[in-house]
Amino acid sequence: MASEHIRNRQLGTVIRDRRLAAEYTLARLATETGLSQSFLSQLENGRTNTSLRSLQLIADALSTTATALLAAADDTAPAAVVRAADDTALPQTEPGAGTVRSLVHGDRDLRALEFTGGTDRGDRDFVHRSDEIIHVIRGRISLIAEGTEHDLGAGDTYYCRAGEKHRWWAHSPDTTTLVLAVADGRTVKRASRI
Repeated sequence: MASEHIRNRQLGTVIRDRRLAAEYTLARLATETGLSQSFLSQLENGRTNTSLRSLQLIADALSTTATALLAAADDTAPAAVVRAADDTALPQTEPGAGTVRSLVHGDRDLRALEFTGGTDRGDRDFVHRSDEIIHVIRGRISLIAEGTEHDLGAGDTYYCRAGEKHRWWAHSPDTTTLVLAVADGRTVKRASRI
């Protein structure tokens, strides 16, 4: 698929540029992430895709976030409308990882991601610099925040404060979860009075 190849190449270029800016060699990035140097080279050259989990490992090593890398790789002009048919999904290669689709084109102040599935519990807690909202559209998720587990069903929302350790997973592959957050380094804007 041509659009997937272009997206892989754009993401690979962003990762390579961030790696070089951090003065990391491929070998050092491989050591920091636990990913193979061969895989990282193929990723940077657009010859393979990555799972969100691997992208998060890369982002952690480069002191950024997976969503920031994805936004930087999205050269689509910011648009007010993202159509359901728009190809904004990040292919997932790991069993139980589910899929993630960006609901925002380009580098914007807000991030919006739609997760489908994602039944793998994982062992990684997330901590973000900005608040985020985790909303279950369909199905059920389990969410652990600051050591307390919450069971959330369709229509339920969890407000996650900046700096709050959390992780979540879906109960079934058809679960759909929406995550909204202010992009790293951004602030909430308010319209000035006219």
